[in-house]
Amino acid sequence: MVYLLHFDQPYKHAKHYLGWASDLDARVAEHGHAHGARLISVIAEHGITWRLARTRPGTRHRERQLKRQGGKSRLCPLCGITPCPATVRGRSTP
Repeated sequence: MVYLLHFDQPYKHAKHYLGWASDLDARVAEHGHAHGARLISVIAEHGITWRLARTRPGTRHRERQLKRQGGKSRLCPLCGITPCPATVRGRSTP
């Protein structure tokens, strides 16, 4: 599962964290205890809270693809972004 965390206030340039987990509940619990990703520990030290903004099926490979694309705000529904409908051969699907 690929997941996106939305920070309730930015930390320097970071507003989101994109990650991958085989057990999403356990991974989110780790983040809740400020374990796991260093960025999550740092924002916790600065009193910044976060919310699980989006999940999607995917592998660690898909997570890397999304990270390389950059612009995680474009993926975040909490930032007012509405994903485009899926397209098949240039046509929108219902």
